Amino acid sequence: MRDTLRKGTRVSGEDRSELAAELKRRYDGGESIRSLAAATGRSYGFVHRLLSEAGVELRGRGGATRKA
Repeated sequence: MRDTLRKGTRVSGEDRSELAAELKRRYDGGESIRSLAAATGRSYGFVHRLLSEAGVELRGRGGATRKA
C-alpha cells in the first residue's frame, strides 16, 4: 500500500476507505496523528481530514492545563 500513498498522489475510492479504516484502528490504539502521518508519508492535515471523515472522535492536545 505504500506505493499508492506517495506524497502528492490522490487517494480515492476503495483505497481511501481502506486507508481510513487502518488509520482509525491505529489512532484508536493510541498512535498520534503526527506518527501516522510520518508512517504513511502523508501530511498531518491529510491524516487529520481522513480521520474526521471516518467519524473518529479526535483526542485533545496533550500537556498540562492551566486553571487560572
